[in-house]
Amino acid sequence: MRIVVIGGSGLLGTKLVRLLTAAGHEVVPASRRSGVDTVTGQGVEAALAGADVLVDVSNAPAWGDDEVLAFFRTSTATLLAAGRAAGVRHFVALSIVGIDELPDSGYLRAKVVQEGLIRESGLPHTIVRATQFYEFLEMIADAGTVDGVVHASPTALLQPVAADDVAGVLAEIAVTEPQDRTIDLAGPEALPVSQFLRRAVDGREVVDDPRAGYFSTALTERSLVPDDRARRGGTTFAEWRAGNEGRAGNEGRAGNEGR
Repeated sequence: MRIVVIGGSGLLGTKLVRLLTAAGHEVVPASRRSGVDTVTGQGVEAALAGADVLVDVSNAPAWGDDEVLAFFRTSTATLLAAGRAAGVRHFVALSIVGIDELPDSGYLRAKVVQEGLIRESGLPHTIVRATQFYEFLEMIADAGTVDGVVHASPTALLQPVAADDVAGVLAEIAVTEPQDRTIDLAGPEALPVSQFLRRAVDGREVVDDPRAGYFSTALTERSLVPDDRARRGGTTFAEWRAGNEGRAGNEGRAGNEGR
């Protein structure tokens, strides 16, 4: 099976490419680094030639509300049109749990637009909504830091997941029949944001702050977690940390193209 991974050079994309290649598939890791630009369209047609499956784990190169919306709207439209022309049989996209619950976030509003374009395209598809990765907990803490102190909600739940577990689920879904629906994926543990960040952040005080948001967006108790029907990754935070000591902050800040 020929599988094209858009965002194939990022944190998640490289893991996914490795899994699919090990399973014997012909995998094309496509990104701006490899000359494939889904905004301008450069290299997209050539990358998708003969593809059976297209997996999109790409991310916007800029974080402003307008820039993110423009990226996901343009990039997704480009991929859908190219996928249709190439005869792609399954469009798999990575999204985020809770995007419907946080309309004040420009980034999440853009992901809602992306999902809508995919559903309305008529292409067979599966959308995987994942919770935040363990690899990004330092970045979440950074966003809530004031004068060296992390302010975090003591009531809103966080249920992060290992990027390896997300890659495993995407690899499984990519080679099965399209489901034409959204699948939620979360980690095995749900705890208040402040409790999780205390476990994840070294050298900084984490204080309970009921007014603390998520990247300046107000939270309810279940804004960031799925319901009980979600799939669960098997890697606990303790297990992940034991194998990734010292790497979370670097990966979270690295401009990951896959998330």
